[in-house]
Amino acid sequence: MERMVKLGRVSRSGFYRFDDADPGPDPDIDLRDAIQKIAVEWPAYGRPRMTKELRERGWTVNPKRVHRLMREDNLLCVRKRKFVVTTDSHHTRKVYPNLARDMVLTAINQLWRADITYIRLRDEFVFLAVILDAYSRRVIGWALDRTMEDALTLTALRMALARRSIPRNGAGPGLVHHSDRGSQYASNDYTDLLKANGIDISMSRKGNPWDNAACESFMKTLKYEEVLRNEYRDLADARASIREFLEKIYNQKRLHSALGYVPPARFEKDAAARQLSL
Repeated sequence: MERMVKLGRVSRSGFYRFDDADPGPDPDIDLRDAIQKIAVEWPAYGRPRMTKELRERGWTVNPKRVHRLMREDNLLCVRKRKFVVTTDSHHTRKVYPNLARDMVLTAINQLWRADITYIRLRDEFVFLAVILDAYSRRVIGWALDRTMEDALTLTALRMALARRSIPRNGAGPGLVHHSDRGSQYASNDYTDLLKANGIDISMSRKGNPWDNAACESFMKTLKYEEVLRNEYRDLADARASIREFLEKIYNQKRLHSALGYVPPARFEKDAAARQLSL
């Protein structure tokens, strides 16, 4: 039998699974079907998120079993990581110290993280600015446009300010806005708007993009789960599709390992409920 397995280039378990002499019913057929349906909906889910999603849907499974079935059905994800620089830190505008490094977050609106990435269309590049709440990983502000001018980041910031109530006058620990040292974040218009709303300014150390690693991680998720799976016709098409992903999928549905495998919106709701019960 070992020779047959070697000649057929299959695993021993695979040989038994497809043995025509005694096929029998596949005891995992229903679970396989459930995994495949989730994989179609969430193609970037690996074993941990797949296990959590199955349990949310009523399945009693362990991670090893899920990993085995995903491996057999070729559903395991492989990520390609690449760091892309979109920061122009060669400017004469004022830069600020890193206030975020030692922060211990206990609620939303204590630390916002901002960053910019590029999106490729058929015939051009466009740029996306985002602001995340670092506690919940929720996207609270974003803007997509053809240039990385100051207006791009200002649009994202204004969206975040319109959506959030910022603690002031001693009501909580205050809010810090963290970004890289890019000229857009160091512009007078941007920093003045932050200061006008009582927000402290924090920037990454020189030559250290990983100071904003949480935003970098989000950008990789966005590229892998949305951008690389689409071919946008134009800016309007890209804006509509990315809006759908950010507002309805990433914030409302996608499971986040750092949040205990719940979406940001649910994480914030659960955190607010816990705070009220104290």
